[in-house]
Amino acid sequence: MSKQELEKVARAMVTKGKGILAADESMGTIKRRFDSINVESNDTNRRAYREMLFTTPGIDEAISGVILFDETLRTKASDGTPFPQLLAKKGIIPGIKVDKGPVDIPSFPGEVVTEGLDGLRGRLNEYKELGAKFAKWRAVINIGDGIPTYTCLKANAHALARYASLCQEAGIVPIVEPEVLLDGNHSVERCEDVTEETLRVTFAQLAEQRVYLEGIVLKPSMVVSGKDNPRQAGVEEVAERTIRCLRRAVPAAAAGRTSRDH
Repeated sequence: MSKQELEKVARAMVTKGKGILAADESMGTIKRRFDSINVESNDTNRRAYREMLFTTPGIDEAISGVILFDETLRTKASDGTPFPQLLAKKGIIPGIKVDKGPVDIPSFPGEVVTEGLDGLRGRLNEYKELGAKFAKWRAVINIGDGIPTYTCLKANAHALARYASLCQEAGIVPIVEPEVLLDGNHSVERCEDVTEETLRVTFAQLAEQRVYLEGIVLKPSMVVSGKDNPRQAGVEEVAERTIRCLRRAVPAAAAGRTSRDH
């Protein structure tokens, strides 16, 4: 896929008035959800649940893309149509979650880095053949006493950038997600500082890895008060700080920005 084609897909993903559906629950997550309604998590029920979502009348009017899980990308609907093809026929872009989740960084208490780069090139090429046109990788940044450290920010940003570069090599648009968690008692001011620094470090690494910014989608965090902070910033303040942060730290070349999977 050429740079122009990557940009076309990225812009289609952020079509005004539409959102991206996260249907990328891992086996453990989907089992917990099914357990809560006393439904067995088996192949048949998982397929039926996801087919129900993807065949909802009017879904194409509200959803531009769907993030799938490895199993889901390989699953066929009841009529034998692979889910990626089913979505594509509706004008919905199929995507795939490719990270392996966060693990603790040795000697850095409270900080994590996302794994999944090993073997990623091969997986991306296979996912491309199966119909995926974009991918998702989530980095997790915690705010606390003395954290995040620059080491944590750079480790996650470097992984995001390597992932994004590999995606574009395979002809897949990367969703770049450096998520600053709302857990904790930090102030909204502290969140803004951390979010801005996180974005600056991330885009510096994207530049070093020669990632084509017009062919990515950024999934940033909202600048909010820590959920345990007694002063919760209001809607207008959150919007003002978030927009200011994005304007300061995100290059205008980035094709699109989504604030939340819906």
